[in-house]
Amino acid sequence: MSDDGKKTLGLMGGARSGNVKQSFSHGRTKNVVVETKRKRVVVPKPGAAKPAAPGAVRGGDPARRPAGISDAEMERRLKAVQAAKARETEDVARRAEEEREREVERNRRREEQEAKERELREREERTQAKIAAEAEKKREAEAAALLAAAPPPTPEERAAKTGVVRNKVAEPVRREEPARPSRNKGREDNRRSGKLTVNQASAGNDGRHRSMASMKRKQERARQKAMGGAVEREKIIRDVQVPDAIMVQELANRMAERVADVVKSLMQMGMMVTQNQTIDQDTAELIVEEFGHKIVRVSDADVEDVIDQVVDNPEDLKPRAPIITVMGHVDHGKTSLLDAIRNARVVSGEAGGITQHIGAYQVEQNGELLTFLDTPGHAAFTSMRSRGAQVTDIVILVVAADDAVMPQTIEAIAHAKAAEVPMIVAINKIDRPAADPQKVRTDLLQHEVIVEQMSGEVQDVEVSATTGQGLDQLLEAIALQSEILELKANPNRAASGAVIEAQLDVGRGPVATVLVQNGTLKLGDIFVVGEQWGKVRALISDSGERIKTAGPSTPVEVLGLNGTPEAGDVLNVVETEAQAREIAEYRAQAAKDKRAALGAATTLEQLMANAKANEDISELPILLKADVQGSAEAIVQAMAKIGNDEVRVRVLHSGVGAITETDIGLAEASGAPVFGFNVRANTSARNTANQKGVEIRYYSVIYDLVDDVKAAASGLLSAEIRETFIGYANIKEVFKVSGVGKVAGCLVTEGVARRSAGVRLLRDNVVIHEGTLKTLKRFKDEVPEVQSGQECGMAFENYDDIRPNDVIEIFEREEVERKLT
Repeated sequence: MSDDGKKTLGLMGGARSGNVKQSFSHGRTKNVVVETKRKRVVVPKPGAAKPAAPGAVRGGDPARRPAGISDAEMERRLKAVQAAKARETEDVARRAEEEREREVERNRRREEQEAKERELREREERTQAKIAAEAEKKREAEAAALLAAAPPPTPEERAAKTGVVRNKVAEPVRREEPARPSRNKGREDNRRSGKLTVNQASAGNDGRHRSMASMKRKQERARQKAMGGAVEREKIIRDVQVPDAIMVQELANRMAERVADVVKSLMQMGMMVTQNQTIDQDTAELIVEEFGHKIVRVSDADVEDVIDQVVDNPEDLKPRAPIITVMGHVDHGKTSLLDAIRNARVVSGEAGGITQHIGAYQVEQNGELLTFLDTPGHAAFTSMRSRGAQVTDIVILVVAADDAVMPQTIEAIAHAKAAEVPMIVAINKIDRPAADPQKVRTDLLQHEVIVEQMSGEVQDVEVSATTGQGLDQLLEAIALQSEILELKANPNRAASGAVIEAQLDVGRGPVATVLVQNGTLKLGDIFVVGEQWGKVRALISDSGERIKTAGPSTPVEVLGLNGTPEAGDVLNVVETEAQAREIAEYRAQAAKDKRAALGAATTLEQLMANAKANEDISELPILLKADVQGSAEAIVQAMAKIGNDEVRVRVLHSGVGAITETDIGLAEASGAPVFGFNVRANTSARNTANQKGVEIRYYSVIYDLVDDVKAAASGLLSAEIRETFIGYANIKEVFKVSGVGKVAGCLVTEGVARRSAGVRLLRDNVVIHEGTLKTLKRFKDEVPEVQSGQECGMAFENYDDIRPNDVIEIFEREEVERKLT
């Protein structure tokens, strides 16, 4: 039996758990080795000599085949071996194909690199040839100029040159010239020294190579040296921009001068500075002029010039929705009227039944959009109503028919007139029995508001937010006024708008309610608003839906600010993030400097006056946190109005968002309570406040907050001392009593004399002493009081200069608590 037959028999007999291990060549046929628990079996590759049939083992004797291995099992194992070999062949072919593709890619990259190096080499050779040609022409021109300028040679010199002296032939004079190095070789070395080759790149080194500008400067120096001396470079005059303050090193960089030269020039001027110190604009101007440059003065405020102030072309303007502001007195039905128009219920969610914030809504009426701004009516929100009037096109003045014109109504009229916008008077609550619309029209005449029914130009509509009466007429009046105004804007430009409200949301961060006034605000826009900047991450409409763009007259909530802006700030879209950050930083620094200037004493007299004023005035420090920026600003303004010459309220810090542990620490250090308006303290802040004894008060209505602060400030007022005259007594005689001193025998002429009362001694109607009584006696008994018409004895405490006919004035002092009004 052959060896192959024996190996096949071993595969059939003992390979129960065999796996394909490896392959090896046997002649030209590649075989597969199956390694089992007993032995290694070699199976021929498909296409080679076929193994013996299952029944032909050991020379065709199936009886000698090991038991337990059937023909089907044997066939299955052979097929598994063949399949494994086929997969291995496919893997080898795939790897070979991938290797060929990588080789092709390497060749392509190598060819591209060689082509680039060849192009650079050819460009450098052309540059060198051009420089050499220019140098050769220049040398020829210089030689011709020297030859033309040289004097004619004398006969001796001409004879010496020709070798003839006095008719004798002389040997020509030969001069030994020093060997000059090959110019081309040096140029070739210099040219190749700055190139990056494949070997240098693969070697690594330090990765630093000379720039093209450095190579050109080196070639220029070599050319000048070859021409026989250095040629002074032409001075480049630069326009140097110099801000209000600039560092010495930055100034040198802008002038392209050496820092050492600039420092040396400053030292010669008497300024011992280093390169990292800052100099002012005037000093920088002297340095710039000394180095022969031109100065361009710039200011820090120039950073805001990047904000586009584009004048739109008339053909680019498109109609936009009117912006209507609803204004009026508290509880005259402004929000209820807007609810009726919007078919919503906003007033039910307001704390105390009054509007605390400015709300912005859009309403569709007859296919056209109307943008409404609902402003608070309370007197503390004066600034918020002012901002509402500044961004509006039409003002709806809501006046209750049963209440007529009130203080905040007058204030709203003033804001509307200041903004120079048309006004529509909505006489609300017309359905009430006490309604008197004619009285409202008559009261408006006192404030120069003449309605149409009174032969004026101001439209007036009688409406009822409860029954819906007159709402259609009101909308028609708005549409008519909007047509007269012909409101237009350019939507195809960078957006600009006004911040109506701003707040710090726990989950979303700083959120600003922005009314877009021009352009279109889009997702991803970079903007600057007041002292903050940001990138639009999301736009949320008044209905709570996420939108991608917001056109003119559209109110949206903007997410993506780096901080909470002030309500009323202007939003402008800029091109780059660097510009937005630079503008915001400038504005923040300017605001900081302004606050410092207002609060700082510039002279010693002012410092002493401020210190004396602070001693005389008692302060009530408070710390305020509100839900939105507008509410915080309004409360701070209300706090500023509380107080008088003796007491004032000082807001240590006001902010937006929840009360934090940092706020508690500030309140503890200053001994101030913490007031939260529609916000709460977090867990750590509450625990810290309990430990340190800091009082936290929560409010949802501004009335309560202002009243509590006013009551607390009233407690700092000194009590008012009131004097009540209760009697007069005349001194009839003065007696000396041992152990007591002088005692006045008196007659009470008016009122009553009391032992506990205060007394004044009058002599010729002039007060000569004020004090208290040491004793009050009637006969020999000490009595608490003596009635009018009776005689008594009085002795003064620590005073004996009493005379007959003096008058004693008796009075009582009463302390009366004062309150702030």
